[in-house]
Amino acid sequence: MMFQEGSIQLVCLTASSGVPLFTRGASRQLPFSVIGSLNGVHMFGSGQGVVLSSCETEGGGKVVWQVFQDSVMLIAVSASHQAGQGADSSKGEHLHLQRLLENVWSCMVMVLGQDELVNARNLERLKKDLRSCFSLIDELLEERRPGILGQLTHCADCLLPPQPSLLQEAVHGFTKAADSEFGCLLIHGRVAAATEMWWRLAPQEIVLLLALIRALSDSGAASCDYPVFLPQGSPTVAHRLLRFQLLPGADVCVLCGPTPSLQGAESTLVCRFWSPLTDTLRNCLAVGEHCLPTSVTLRPDVLAFLLIHRESHRSISCAPSPSCARPQSDPPSPSEARCWELLKLFYIFCTTRYFKQEEAEAAEEVEGGAHPENTEDFVRGFSHQPLKCYLVTDECKCFALQTAQHQLFLLTPLTAPTFALNTIAAQTLSSITAATSF
Repeated sequence: MMFQEGSIQLVCLTASSGVPLFTRGASRQLPFSVIGSLNGVHMFGSGQGVVLSSCETEGGGKVVWQVFQDSVMLIAVSASHQAGQGADSSKGEHLHLQRLLENVWSCMVMVLGQDELVNARNLERLKKDLRSCFSLIDELLEERRPGILGQLTHCADCLLPPQPSLLQEAVHGFTKAADSEFGCLLIHGRVAAATEMWWRLAPQEIVLLLALIRALSDSGAASCDYPVFLPQGSPTVAHRLLRFQLLPGADVCVLCGPTPSLQGAESTLVCRFWSPLTDTLRNCLAVGEHCLPTSVTLRPDVLAFLLIHRESHRSISCAPSPSCARPQSDPPSPSEARCWELLKLFYIFCTTRYFKQEEAEAAEEVEGGAHPENTEDFVRGFSHQPLKCYLVTDECKCFALQTAQHQLFLLTPLTAPTFALNTIAAQTLSSITAATSF
């Protein structure tokens, strides 16, 4: 059984002295004595030459520690599980919390810069500056957008527009006119078009930039000029992120230097490149969270799917409306919100047991062939990598398919024959790639 999610609390302290910098997450904060104990046991292990990365509590909770740049310690505490759920649940939760800590650290670097965090001389000032990260950190913690999975997959959430070439040309022209090579168009918070250099940014940087743009869009401002650091590409030198709202739900942004000014770009470049494409943008907005153009027809027994393009680190996900053609005698399908949750949990289930993640493969090469920590023991005994897996739960049936270019994670109703899951997944993958070249 896949694990169930719950509340998570995040604690940030200085790595050297254990001074608390902030806590975010669950409404009921951990007592100061507990925070001190969590820091103390980690420091004790370090003094004995032991790196404490995670542990489980008697009540079934999970604690994960991670120190960044020998300056900041982040601790994630999840109290969502019941005791006795087994090692499978623990592996999935560890991956979830580890990704969260990595994203939170990168978020702090993106907003404040690495020097501000590593060489902080005034802790009170640092505490005050860190407040500017809270809205973005809260979005990572609370996962307010069920269909956005990038912070877990480290793949950019994308939308496939009906007229991609027109939008691609506009993004390239707009970005070049803004003296930049890094630009993208977001529709409902997902990438609809972007420049080649934008896609060359590190996958995690793209995911966090998209999260930041969504947060800025939620503020209601029609445009903004925001300084950002790139956690991997430029952690110490800030760039300008210019964001413009073209229509409600449609935003264009560029990463640039001192020029152009926000007012100059808004008054001249936005109208010049995007006014002729108003109808095209409206057509993209009509695609909505479906993420696919009308040229793609999905089978009625697809509850939800996540499709990852492995080389480009892009993904599309969809939870179509339930088909009206299903007999009323069939077991009720999970709600849309529950489908998104199950899809995420199935992704964790597969990537912690069967499918190698791209980051794990890279780490394995660097470490000289060492097996990733999250690989199931029996899988290590095989010379090949699993290409398919399925899971039958009390709510739905799940199937995952891996090819050289793609990973597909699919949910179907309980009424779908188990022997047909492979066919359903293959047809879904074929229909999407044939119509969109994704």
